[in-house]
Amino acid sequence: MSDQINTKDHIMAALARLPYAEELGIYPLVMGDELTLVLPYAPHIIGNPMLKALHGGAVGAFLETTAIIQLGLNGGTLPKPIGINIDYLRRGKPQDTYARAIVARQGSRVANVRVKAWQDSVTSPITILHGNFLTAHAAKEDVSKEEPVKTKAGK
Repeated sequence: MSDQINTKDHIMAALARLPYAEELGIYPLVMGDELTLVLPYAPHIIGNPMLKALHGGAVGAFLETTAIIQLGLNGGTLPKPIGINIDYLRRGKPQDTYARAIVARQGSRVANVRVKAWQDSVTSPITILHGNFLTAHAAKEDVSKEEPVKTKAGK
């Protein structure tokens, strides 16, 4: 039980580092080993008021956040997205949305993640994300290899 509380605290701390996650009100549900993030419905995330459909940007940011948090569970530094594709399968209704990420492949430099978002049933996703993320280890390695920038004066 205390591991679950520590995990939830860790996730909340990671979410606090992502300003748009706070703006969207994203919060975690931790049940055993499964992490599900929740995008609570709010009127400001409606993109089309005529259809009462969720804004695609809000849903996309939610899925990206889910992937980042899932990858960040294993380390302190959050990964950087380097390539993301989002499939919008059906409109998001004005209700809470749930998402769960699966790490398809974790390499030493790049991780491949799939995220599924749903509302009524996990078997009827509204959106799916496929993404590649630069791992924290690779990001630190790249920074250490950078050459100093030289100016015209040679300084």
